[in-house]
Amino acid sequence: MDMKTIQSFFNQADAFASHNGMTITEVLEGYAKAEMELQPYHLNGARTVHGGALFTLADFAFAAASNSRGQLALSINSSISIFKGAQKGKVIAEAREVSHSPKLASFEVSVRNEAGGLLATFQGMVYRKSVSLESMLPVSAK
Repeated sequence: MDMKTIQSFFNQADAFASHNGMTITEVLEGYAKAEMELQPYHLNGARTVHGGALFTLADFAFAAASNSRGQLALSINSSISIFKGAQKGKVIAEAREVSHSPKLASFEVSVRNEAGGLLATFQGMVYRKSVSLESMLPVSAK
């Protein structure tokens, strides 16, 4: 599978991320970048970005990166540490594979504001199923 197909798949198939204004902007093998422009609905009661929005953006980048090898990968563990908030502008998550085997892979995701300031770090592990990601594509995309 080529990386543009994987990028398009995640941007079209992930209804939750799409509903929250998130987009995969880049995919390479073992890597993905996701972005969202903060909107009022991303903010919590303290008027800063909701932790769930940061987690979802990081998880979205993690999903695209972990599936970039063309094998269906599903999260089995993930966590986030939040260091700083944001109230406006673009938030960018970059996921990088740090370890992989035929069945398990670990990823680190940095979440930054558009000035490059670190907002959060996310760690995730996936289980790679013996199913190709291509089998998940709609017939029209194959």
